[in-house]
Amino acid sequence: MENIAVQLFETAEQACKVVAGRIGQLIRENNKQGKMTRLGLATGSTPIGVYNALVHMHRHEGLDFSRVITFNLDEYWPITPQTLQSYHTWMRIYFFDHVNIPLANIHIPNGSIDPEHLEVSCREYEAAITQAGGIDMQILGIGRTGHIGFNEPGSARDSRTRRVQLDRVTRKDAASDFFGEENVPRQALTMGVRTILEAKEIAILAFGEHKARIVQRAIETPVDSEVAASYLQQHDHATYYLDEGASVALTRIATPWLLGSCHWDKTLSHKAVVWLSSCVKKPILKLTEEDYVENHLGELIRRHGPAYDLNVKMFRRLMDTITGWPAGRSGGKRVLIFSPHPDDDVICMAGTMMRLVQQGHAVHTAYMVSGHLSVFDHNVRRHTEFVQQFNRIFGLDTQQTDIIEGHAEQHLNQKQAGQTDSPEIRAIKTLIRRTEALAAARFCGLNEDRIHFMDLPFYDAQWPEQRALGDLDIKCVADLLAHVDPDIVFAAGDLSDPHGTHRLCLDALTQTLPDFLKTRKAPVDVWLYRGAWQEWAPEQIGMVVPLSPDELRKKRYAIFRHESQKDRAMFPGPYDEREFWQRAEERNMHTAALYDALGLPEYHALEAFVRWPLTLSLHLQGQIDEPLQG
Repeated sequence: MENIAVQLFETAEQACKVVAGRIGQLIRENNKQGKMTRLGLATGSTPIGVYNALVHMHRHEGLDFSRVITFNLDEYWPITPQTLQSYHTWMRIYFFDHVNIPLANIHIPNGSIDPEHLEVSCREYEAAITQAGGIDMQILGIGRTGHIGFNEPGSARDSRTRRVQLDRVTRKDAASDFFGEENVPRQALTMGVRTILEAKEIAILAFGEHKARIVQRAIETPVDSEVAASYLQQHDHATYYLDEGASVALTRIATPWLLGSCHWDKTLSHKAVVWLSSCVKKPILKLTEEDYVENHLGELIRRHGPAYDLNVKMFRRLMDTITGWPAGRSGGKRVLIFSPHPDDDVICMAGTMMRLVQQGHAVHTAYMVSGHLSVFDHNVRRHTEFVQQFNRIFGLDTQQTDIIEGHAEQHLNQKQAGQTDSPEIRAIKTLIRRTEALAAARFCGLNEDRIHFMDLPFYDAQWPEQRALGDLDIKCVADLLAHVDPDIVFAAGDLSDPHGTHRLCLDALTQTLPDFLKTRKAPVDVWLYRGAWQEWAPEQIGMVVPLSPDELRKKRYAIFRHESQKDRAMFPGPYDEREFWQRAEERNMHTAALYDALGLPEYHALEAFVRWPLTLSLHLQGQIDEPLQG
């Protein structure tokens, strides 16, 4: 069902190394022949791994870029090249400053050009590509609207370099770079679809589950102007490079039984039964042999049937996930919850937190980053004014307070769109998030000495794309594990947050946990939660904790303690305008409704968890897993 070449990789890093290797090979071949290599380049978080690998090849393998000519896909408009968010700045920081491409060989659309000269500038950009001999290899990412470059839905196949209006989804995706959607330019300059298709070779990269749906549509459905990436199906040498997350919606991954014979491991068998139950709208225990045969699952019945036995096995497996005792029936265990941002713990598992406290366990929560980027400036004004008035009412030292309040007012009045905060403003925003987290954790019953603020350093990078784990980040996580010595660990497995913080926090934990587990004599249960951006699929779930209507209401009140995130979040994501408490409740109730539809006990809401180590539901043909009857 795939209309274009696709390569799958376990991780984004592996995919980026393969693409970088192909680029390196092309450069070396052309260098030997005295030819120039013409590269089309993309920006954003997706290709950073490619640039990192190319820089490594330049520094350690002698890869020579002196005969490379580059053409970038796009640029915001209007924006000056010196602006932090300009792709001129981005490319210099991530790539051009680290390799020996001659400055004269670098081409990026000019976002500072005045309106009356835009068309001429775009034609000159096209002419420069033609004069260079075209593009040998074009690197692309895919936006959640299916755009390549900034060719938004509706872009024509014959389009050339031009000015475009940005889709709102695209602007929301860029909100974290500009510190708010309202600061993102509404227009941009981009190579056209035809310009891209004229490249001799195209590599399009997509990473993460949040890209899965649009990737599937671009690869498996017919060419459609509403999904510009689908035009790549008409290119003879275009290839998608996907990690596990981005590939989960492809038919060969999501429902491989529709394509032919499968390797029926336990997880795939479980997934197929849940899928069948949903398709025919029957509880699992009512599925018949005819249901399996008529829906491409006859092979599953032949190998692991009869239908009745398979139904019972899968039903019992799901029943075993339901528990009101998430840490067991004996109290006194030490529980450590890692929360990437100061509100993720209550958004995703406040009901379970309160249940653990009520059942006599020592529950700790650790906020891994400060979350200051998610505080609006008006909250700073409100809190500084409160402190100023508080000190005056009670006759406290007002001189220093007035100085700080004056600095905050001056900075916020002079602050430009997308400008980073001063250290003082960051400290105030951090304090706002911290006091909210304390209030929410106390509401859930936690003692103050069991609330930890880690402030991992990676979070303070100038750009989200610059964030990388360092030794100090890893040490902070290791030190806290050693201090708490938990019997049970909960961590965020929700990897589709717009700014990548969740993914890095999970990476920090997974790099640290193996050494901790080796040094600890007693076993440790590690569970991953989700909730704000996505939820676990039934075949992944290892535990669900039921919540009554009253418990779900208390969970809402815990989320409400995060007042700076109420009504409107700084980075809500591109598809969901609802507040986080609304998303969390809907997901918890949806999981309960799904369990009910499968024939399991009916609950008001369920918080779901999977066991670590996490493996996404990728199950490639031939992948080894525990046998169904093991």
